Amino acid sequence: MGVSLTKAAQWTSCGSGKLELTPMNESLLKEILCFVEKLGFQHPQEAELVFEAPLQWSTTLVASDFKTDYDIRDLEVQSHEKDSEGHPLLQLSPPTVWVRSFSQLSKLVHFADYKKLEEVRACLQGKHLFNIVFNHPFVRLDPTTVKNDIELLKRFCSEGEKRVLKSVRYTSDYEFENGCRAPLWRQLHSEICYLVIEPCDTDELYITCSTTGVFINGGIKHEGAESGYERTSEMYKDLVTLLKSQSPYFAENIKKQDFAVQELPSTQRIQHVESVDMEEQGQPQRSYEQHEKNVHDKARQQHTLNKASGEKKYEPCPRWRNHGLMSPSWYVIIPYKMCPEISSSKMKAEFSVCSIPGSLSSHKIKTPAGAMPVELSSESSLESEEEEEQSECRPENNIDLPSEYWQIQKLVKYLKGGDQTATVLTLCAMMDFNLMQETCQLAIRDVGGLEVLINLLDTDEVKCKIGSLKILRKISHNVQIRQTIVDMGGLQSIVKILDSPVKDLRALAAETIANVARFRRARRTVRQYGGIKKLVKLLDCVPNLANLTETKEKDVEVARCGTLALWSCSKSTKNKEAIHKAGGIPLLGRLLKSQHENMLIPVVGTLQECASEESYRIAIQTEGMIKDLVKNLSSDNDELQMHCASAIFKCAEDKQTRDLVRKYKGLHPLVSLLQKVNNKQLLAAATGAIWKCSISVENVAKFQEYKALETLIGLLTDQPEEVLVNVVGALGEFAQIPASKAIIHKSGGIKSLVNLLAGTNQALLVNVTKAVGAYATDKANMLIIDQLDGVRLVWSLLKNPSADVQSSAAWALCPCIENAKDGGEMVRSLVGGLELIVNLLKSTNNEVLASICAAIAKIAKDKENLAVLTDHGVIPLLGKLTNTTDDRLRCYLAEAIGHCCMWGSNRKSFGEAGAVAPLVRYLKSKDSTVHQSTAMALYQLSKDPNNCITMHEKGVVKPLIHIMGSNEEMLQEAAAGCIRNIRLLALANRKARLFY
Repeated sequence: MGVSLTKAAQWTSCGSGKLELTPMNESLLKEILCFVEKLGFQHPQEAELVFEAPLQWSTTLVASDFKTDYDIRDLEVQSHEKDSEGHPLLQLSPPTVWVRSFSQLSKLVHFADYKKLEEVRACLQGKHLFNIVFNHPFVRLDPTTVKNDIELLKRFCSEGEKRVLKSVRYTSDYEFENGCRAPLWRQLHSEICYLVIEPCDTDELYITCSTTGVFINGGIKHEGAESGYERTSEMYKDLVTLLKSQSPYFAENIKKQDFAVQELPSTQRIQHVESVDMEEQGQPQRSYEQHEKNVHDKARQQHTLNKASGEKKYEPCPRWRNHGLMSPSWYVIIPYKMCPEISSSKMKAEFSVCSIPGSLSSHKIKTPAGAMPVELSSESSLESEEEEEQSECRPENNIDLPSEYWQIQKLVKYLKGGDQTATVLTLCAMMDFNLMQETCQLAIRDVGGLEVLINLLDTDEVKCKIGSLKILRKISHNVQIRQTIVDMGGLQSIVKILDSPVKDLRALAAETIANVARFRRARRTVRQYGGIKKLVKLLDCVPNLANLTETKEKDVEVARCGTLALWSCSKSTKNKEAIHKAGGIPLLGRLLKSQHENMLIPVVGTLQECASEESYRIAIQTEGMIKDLVKNLSSDNDELQMHCASAIFKCAEDKQTRDLVRKYKGLHPLVSLLQKVNNKQLLAAATGAIWKCSISVENVAKFQEYKALETLIGLLTDQPEEVLVNVVGALGEFAQIPASKAIIHKSGGIKSLVNLLAGTNQALLVNVTKAVGAYATDKANMLIIDQLDGVRLVWSLLKNPSADVQSSAAWALCPCIENAKDGGEMVRSLVGGLELIVNLLKSTNNEVLASICAAIAKIAKDKENLAVLTDHGVIPLLGKLTNTTDDRLRCYLAEAIGHCCMWGSNRKSFGEAGAVAPLVRYLKSKDSTVHQSTAMALYQLSKDPNNCITMHEKGVVKPLIHIMGSNEEMLQEAAAGCIRNIRLLALANRKARLFY
């Protein structure tokens, strides 16, 4: 598989998850196909290994293409082979196919016949494999690279202005022939060496350098250490990145040092280097590329002169260029053989030339057409990445570029060379263009304007800073621009401006941060450089927003921009914590009382984003913000209404919040929002809020007054899944009131619910099964569910790979079986249904086990079905579960055991399976429902003499005598019956001894 992925990594991606079918790529595709086809019979054991996650893609195959060894039902296909959890190793639900082993992948390719290449290409484009191949570049460190980086770092340990580190040292002085200093047994783990680095502002860092990256270890201080090799931090791509993350002083001061350089080996120092440009590919050269080529020519001429005069020529270190430690005039020469990632059959030159004309161009190497661009920096985070890198789409020639493109490039050149007055005038001229247009944005970047704009932020001229920020604020709406700003370190400069005494600067800086911080690396940078605290400080403007004076309006604008920035930053969990710690919640609560929508939208947006955390939900409630959120539900602004409803949606998980929404009369406005069916975002937020509020039965009664149920039933069709999930969730809660069951029956809602059981959205399936189960408690509704084949659809969901769907389906089956006209016959009509139920007792999920036990208890009431369950081995499987300590599972497990005792020798079998002794321990639980089901199970088990002996030995009599004092009549009878059986056995034994 590693070989195949390596081959796949050489594919040229044409963006958006698609692969170009060039001659080279087609050759690679055939190699991968050959590998997959041969693996099945050349390495059968390896081929049978099950993947951690299935490969998934859109296939051209249909059910008729599959032969034997597969279950074919209608259009769906499942393999007979299954993994340890019962999931089929191949599953087809057209057009999507899931494959969990190479063996099944090999068979599928065989079935594809003449479409083999198309099928493998589709597999490579599937989201799981594509992410593995194209989102994780195959970049590895080596001992030489690490050694060079360490020597460069040592230069910054000397005393004086250049000092950014106190010391850098190896833990071992011995170097092996391969360049590694790690012990041989650790080299097997890809480790190269260990360092102790002392920054100027933090404690010593103990660092491991490996071929896959660098990380902080458990504390390796010297040679011969026996422990400390474990990784205690995330993996970083190199030492500079790690040190920046751990030492703010290093991160801030490293860029102030002289540019890092290294002498090229003599074998790499050449007199002439031909650049690889578009003309070799038969394409016209663009003006900006011509500019780059001219600069290359100058660099080559200077290189020749230096060599002729006997001077040593130093070139910048390519790896350090990525950290912004170079002048934009440097050009990096990378040996072609050292860059396998950018290799191409079309590449004829010995070297590839990487240039940086002013801007860093997102740190991507410029490669010939047809070669895949390689991202030189990688970031890892626990947070999700909302924004993906986007491939740059440029016109094929400069004829297609509008005149604005060239005019802006001329202005940027003036910006580079002018004095203060000229700079301000040039900035004003640039703002006359439509900077929201992508052509204008990229024109600034392409000619190096971004670097100039960022440099202006570090000057002392307020006008220059304001002009620069006004431009950055607009062009940072572009995905590529904002990523480049972060790559160049511009975000740090913008964060510093938040401390400026000039209000306009603070507002512009905050609004720019709001645009830039739309992806995780940017959000993390804001936090690491103290930006969250500074942004929260901006919110503390005026105590009374209702009576504003003209002098305070700028303060309010600063606060608004600060809130916008916090809104973007709050998509990070760590940033949410930082906002809370900085005291942001009460300040947001104060701003929530504003009368201005442009202030309220970012405030409520931030609150609804943060409300996913429990601490925020509690704070929103205690700070009295629910009243203001409810008030703004009646606003005329759809966006504001949507964010308020979304915040209530998240906060209403708590009962007190649900009560407050009712108290402040927020239920009726929520129902009114259901009329805005064309605004799907608002509809999703409103239905979500209604769902969560309806968890409280008092709210359901109010919703009934407002005819909410009838409106929700009308939303069961032709709606997006996010709306359907909430609507169905609400309908499930409405079933708490008996009148709702009659209304949904009359309105035809049962049919709409049953139709949704055939969907694939797991969240929706969980809610639909819950709702079907809730309404199945009504016999009239159950009759309709049965007629619509709803029970079979629910039962089939037990095969769903999601444990949540499995458990929800099993819970729904319980009322269906209990309230069906002939539940026993209905269950028997489902072929393979009982075997499926029994097999789910092998699940490792306690909620699934509890729901399956509850279903078995209902099924076992029918003797014929109980006999079938017994034949399928239900007794030993239930017996194995009895050692659980989960009270919820204990309750339903004991109930299932009690009902399963009613057939043949099952009581004896439970004793032999070791189920009796653990059940006795259940009586020590503090849960009264566990006592009831356990007492009933023990009563049934006590009808076997051997079980009575086990119970007596385990001390069952004393707790049962205590339970006999319960107010529950059934519990009293079960406990008394069990004690009676134990007592009768004891008397019989005594009589037998006296007789003999």
